[in-house]
Amino acid sequence: MLENLSQRLSKVVKKLRGEARLTEANTQEMLREIRVALLEADVALPVVRDLIAKIREKALGQEVLDSLTPGQALVGVVHRELTAIMGGQAAGLDLSVRPPAVVLMAGLQGAGKTTTVGKLAKWLREERKKKVLTVSCDVYRPAAIEQLRTVAGQAGADFFPSRPDQKPADIAAAALQWARTHFHDVLIVDTAGRLAIDEQMMREIAELHGQLQPVETLFVVDAMQGQDAINTARAFGEALPLTGVVLTKLDGDSRGGAALSVKAVTGAPIKFAGVGEKLNGLEPFHPERMANRILGMGDIVSLVEEAQRTVDQKAAQDLAAKLKAGNRFDLNDFATQLGQMTRMGGLSSLLDKLPAQMQQAAAGADMSKAESQVRRMQGIIHSMTPAERAKPEIIKASRKRRIAAGSGVPVQEVNRLLSQFEQMQSMMKKVQKGGLAKLMRGMKGVMPGLR
Repeated sequence: MLENLSQRLSKVVKKLRGEARLTEANTQEMLREIRVALLEADVALPVVRDLIAKIREKALGQEVLDSLTPGQALVGVVHRELTAIMGGQAAGLDLSVRPPAVVLMAGLQGAGKTTTVGKLAKWLREERKKKVLTVSCDVYRPAAIEQLRTVAGQAGADFFPSRPDQKPADIAAAALQWARTHFHDVLIVDTAGRLAIDEQMMREIAELHGQLQPVETLFVVDAMQGQDAINTARAFGEALPLTGVVLTKLDGDSRGGAALSVKAVTGAPIKFAGVGEKLNGLEPFHPERMANRILGMGDIVSLVEEAQRTVDQKAAQDLAAKLKAGNRFDLNDFATQLGQMTRMGGLSSLLDKLPAQMQQAAAGADMSKAESQVRRMQGIIHSMTPAERAKPEIIKASRKRRIAAGSGVPVQEVNRLLSQFEQMQSMMKKVQKGGLAKLMRGMKGVMPGLR
């Protein structure tokens, strides 16, 4: 996410921290580096000009000049201005109305709007404990209605059926009435998208907005569109009173300048970021945390929150109690740990939230290959018998051949898994003895794909 921008700005930050004092020359050089980094990341030119002007004003002010460490003070200025341009504070959904609260989704075709409806429905159910109804008013795209039916079912939300021969206004009215009579807390309306902005599309969605009077009108934009995302955001912002933005595919874009531009262009705060294709890949957007990640400072708070949501607390407590009692760490425990990591989004998601200096350990590693290796390891363990998982030392040559055949891998892969397990087992012994420093030094050898 924002990989190129983050790398460029991390280098600027590192250089600034080492400056004993600021001069006109090194300040101008720093601003030039930031400007180039932002433009390469597809940040809109007016937004870049405004941001650089604000940083220059603060950089030459008394706050920085009087600081004992002006380099670090200037880093703070850059961080605050990045946070401000993305909205300043996190803006959550406002559902404080008489149920059902209507959420209208708008955006171009291909931005991930229908998938986002499913992700939002799942988030509302699990995080806000809401009863959610979804409906599709997209009568133009083939299979759009069936796609939403499938996504809503996977998300555990209710689905209101519609047909391509109906008018969008009639579908919306019937869905709203159904939501009222069946005591739904939230109605999410998926609207039609187009390959490009056109007058008919804008007129139709404006009429739906006037009819439904939604409490939230969310604009779904593909972060990989670059400058096109900004132009699209501007057009929707002029046609609709947007209350928020959802950035999708943010994990697939190494530039991601839309994240820095869309708030300034639409005036609407970014409320969610979509990462990955799975329905749990929707994160509330926090401008300050995103600024941390852009500047290479990591986002440990989001990482901890993700762990709290996805990690099986009972399994973690059971493992802690097992180790405390002096029992051995076995392959069942190893498989559980691999599963926990997968549920948190895999290696790439975890690394993305770590500070830059910790990410350097993974420099050059192929994360997709590493995650494929994790899945292979899980398959090998599942091919073992309960006795083999409990007592790995009984796995000799004949057993290795059987396990390899059962999981569809060469015997060498089984040997590699057992070697990594032994390293993990050794580390767990250090945990039992309280050797946390030794544990951290040993982590590099166990994480698949890392050197």
